[in-house]
Order: sequence, then structure tokens, then C-alpha cells
Amino acid sequence: MVFIESGEFRMGSDDHYAEEKPAHRVRVDGFFMDETPVTNAQFRAFVEATGHVTFAEIAPKRKDYPGALPDMLKAGSLVFAPPDHPVFDLRNWSQWWAFRFGANWRRPYGPGSSIRGLDEHPVVHVACADAEAYAAWAGKALPTEAEWEFAARGGLEGAEFAWGDELAPGGRQMANTWQGEFPFQNLALDGFERTSPVKSFAANGYGLYDMIGNVWEWTADWWSTRHPADAAKACCVPQNPRGGPKEASYSGAQAGARIAQRVLKGGSHLCAPNYCRRYRPAARHAEAIDTSTSHVGFRCVRREVSA
Repeated sequence: MVFIESGEFRMGSDDHYAEEKPAHRVRVDGFFMDETPVTNAQFRAFVEATGHVTFAEIAPKRKDYPGALPDMLKAGSLVFAPPDHPVFDLRNWSQWWAFRFGANWRRPYGPGSSIRGLDEHPVVHVACADAEAYAAWAGKALPTEAEWEFAARGGLEGAEFAWGDELAPGGRQMANTWQGEFPFQNLALDGFERTSPVKSFAANGYGLYDMIGNVWEWTADWWSTRHPADAAKACCVPQNPRGGPKEASYSGAQAGARIAQRVLKGGSHLCAPNYCRRYRPAARHAEAIDTSTSHVGFRCVRREVSA
């Protein structure tokens, strides 16, 4: 883990998506953060030690999803399935996401796939409860949104990206994101079509890897549609702020169920200039806590005083 010194920064952005507004100053205490997202090898050690069964490996119960079709009540997870033709309506994500029975952290693309040779790739197909279970086993916790964003900025106050103000300075790819026309044309200029081994790209100013791209990362905060306003006085800057209340985070009905949402940070290998420009520290996204996908993982923190 890497120790992040306490500090104050401007969280959010007034220049991009509405949910990032308003930019506002906050302070965070010092904390330790995992150098990389949790890998398949690390998650395997947890499962072998505890016998943990992930959310994606458990068939949904009808009582939890009263409106679900009977043939959908099977264990599985969402897998990115790129179309082989141009897509003109990017609002309909069902054109490139497929719920595959049998997809889970061991079989990231469904039956017949495996994580052989992917030990150093981030674990995926983990729901929020799976991430929290791992963190508790490791004596850690999920980061707050403020902690995560402060760490991702790497000391670059006000910079657009975690490495500066250009997405690809001099043509150099700085993170595992999407190059080409999403979702059908992946030029893979960064060398990867899906996830990449951790540490494939340079660390940020705090020595943290993959804070941008590769996989989205769970945080401990409930989703809110926007940030609170800036404090009226400098003396009142929030210290270690938390997200909105759980009651305000619920998504629309999913098969007849209302599901609470957490904040994801960091973007993934599917973020593209023509679709999801969330490869920035300020970017944020809502994810239902009962959802697992092939592009969401996590990392942990430990809140201790530096030695």
C-alpha cells in the first residue's frame, strides 16, 4: 500500500458531466491505499481462505426480483459483447452488454473462458458486497469517493487527467481506455482490447497504478446526482466528506426491485472520446450494488496514521 498524506483539493468538475458539479473544496485525512486494483491472484487467495461465493455465482431469488422472467433467474453477470457494426444510438447500452449465465470472476466471458494467464489482471464480476467482503478479510475498507479522487489526482491540482491536461500527450497512451469508435471499433493503440495487467502504465504522482482506465472501482459512498455546494467560508471546508444518504441513491425498478447505488470512480477500458469521457479523476458513475460486470473491480484503503 502507498501512504497518501492528508490534504485539501477541489473535488469534482464544472466542465463535464452534470453529476460532477459543482466543483468544491474538501479535506481528507491521510490514509494508505492499495498500489493497484485487487488482482485475480489476490482475490483467489481470499476465496481459498474464506470459501466466499460471489454475487454472480448465486442464482437470484424470485422474492428479490418479483418482475423477473423465470428463465433469467440463473447465476451470471454482464459481459461486454461488442457489435460488429456501427451503432448510431449510444443511449441503448443493451447493444453491447449481454447478461451471460455462468459469467463470474473465474470465467470473465462466460462458460468456457477462464482467468488462466490473467493473475495480474484486475478481478472483475465483483458486486459491491464482494468487494467489501474482501476488504474486511484483508483488514481494510473501500475508499470514500473523496479519498479516491484525491489519490487519483496524484497531487496535480486542477489538472484534467491524472497525468496532466492532455489525454494522450505526444500520442502516448497513459491508461487502458478505448481508442476508436465505441462500441464497434477498437483500435487498441494502448495494446489492450480488454483488461490489462496492473502496472502496465506509469504510476501517478503518488505512486498509484491504474487509477484511470482498466476497470471502474467501487467506493464506499452512496450515489448522489450532484456534489454539495462549496463551503461559504474557508474555515468550513468539509473534512472527510461522505456521499449522499442511501435512501436517495436508489435506481429505478430492476425486475420489480429498487436497488441502492454506490459511486464508481476511474473509468475503464471501455471509456472512449465518442461515448464515455470518464477517464478523469473528477468523473463518477452510479452502479447498483447488486450488479457485477466485466469492467468493474476495486481497490482498498486503510485509515491509519503514517509511521
